[in-house]
Amino acid sequence: MLATMTAEADQPLRQKASEEKLPTIPAQSMPNRSPLELLIMARNGLAEAAEESRDGQRYATAHLAALRAAAAVLAIRARPATGRRNRVTNVWELLIRVAPELGEWADFFSRTARKRTVAEAGVSQVVTRREADDLLRDADHFVTVVTGLIGLR
Repeated sequence: MLATMTAEADQPLRQKASEEKLPTIPAQSMPNRSPLELLIMARNGLAEAAEESRDGQRYATAHLAALRAAAAVLAIRARPATGRRNRVTNVWELLIRVAPELGEWADFFSRTARKRTVAEAGVSQVVTRREADDLLRDADHFVTVVTGLIGLR
């Protein structure tokens, strides 16, 4: 489904970041962990999701892994804005701003975020087994793409 999103960038994000001025994002939105820590957490989350038997929890855990990978991109490609606080912005909106080549991924995961919230709340049957499995595969693919873009293949 998301095969077109794998070849958007031909340089690691680290190289691109050093070549151009980093965009700013609200300081409170900056990750407080290193990109490597966030990617490790994302990979661990994917492993946890793969072992989860409850569909809703598998879906939510896989989505959280994707969020952590997106935060790793923010940690590399953005700098905190100084001055006044900006309006609240979600990670997916920020990702589009700092890494437009990941825009399709951001749109996809933004559309699935509400369902993740409902699944995290424990609402039964909010996602099917297939939806959970599909999101887990998509999140794994996204984490792999981010890992490559960051240059940690």
